[in-house]
Amino acid sequence: MNATQLFEEIKRKRSFLCIGLDTDIQKIPSHLADTSDPVFAFNKEIIDHTHDLAVAYKPNLAFYESLGSRGLVSLEKTVHYLRENHPEIFIIADAKRGDIGNTSDLYARAFFNHFDFDAVTVAPYMGEDSVKPFLGYEGKWVILLALTSNKGAFDFQFLKDEKSGDVLFESVLKTSKAWGTTDNLMYVVGATKAEKLEEIRTIVPDHFLLVPGVGAQGGSLQEVAKYGMNNQCGLLVNSSRAIIYASNGEDFAAKARQEAENVQLEMEELLLEAELL
Repeated sequence: MNATQLFEEIKRKRSFLCIGLDTDIQKIPSHLADTSDPVFAFNKEIIDHTHDLAVAYKPNLAFYESLGSRGLVSLEKTVHYLRENHPEIFIIADAKRGDIGNTSDLYARAFFNHFDFDAVTVAPYMGEDSVKPFLGYEGKWVILLALTSNKGAFDFQFLKDEKSGDVLFESVLKTSKAWGTTDNLMYVVGATKAEKLEEIRTIVPDHFLLVPGVGAQGGSLQEVAKYGMNNQCGLLVNSSRAIIYASNGEDFAAKARQEAENVQLEMEELLLEAELL
């Protein structure tokens, strides 16, 4: 899937919603506990109730790896279910990988060949040779960490280079944009740093941005759209806990749909205001 195809899906669904499948075994409704695979059963119900509202799903690998091999089986089944039933969906591995070249090559092989994700989040700290192996797969994407939504972002991401005058996240954007294209490279920019999106757009005006932090983390969808939207929308806005844990009862999937629909309707209005629909 390239950027144009992703934008076509955004227009078709009138949404730029990404739903984070941060599926915590300790938060799954109790009535699923006796199923053969509670994590997959939960994911399947969320997908069945929200697939028409979302253009992307983003499983966070930590929630699956914490369960060992059975968690990875649940992850495989989730990706396979999406591929078989909703092939238009963009599937992101929220893995935050990044290591020396040969190790990154194996990470890329795992996520793109074995699991068949469309994209993987990658940390840029080790530089170009740790990112390039992920960019060698046709139709697949790297989503590079640029400016994150956590408090610890201020520890390093705003350190200033006295020679260039750039802070670190600006240097990451300026340097890395030459590594790929707008069809295989996007960036993570936290919604809680929405005021920085306008500045970020001066550096990467045409790249897609994955924006977590809307919902439970308190980011504003209106501000994200105001400062981050471009002429192809250019945004995938993620919400995880606020949608998938809207209820812990037997109505959890229906409640998740209600929350997702509220977000989608707001996104539709923002797309109309921007004259993208």
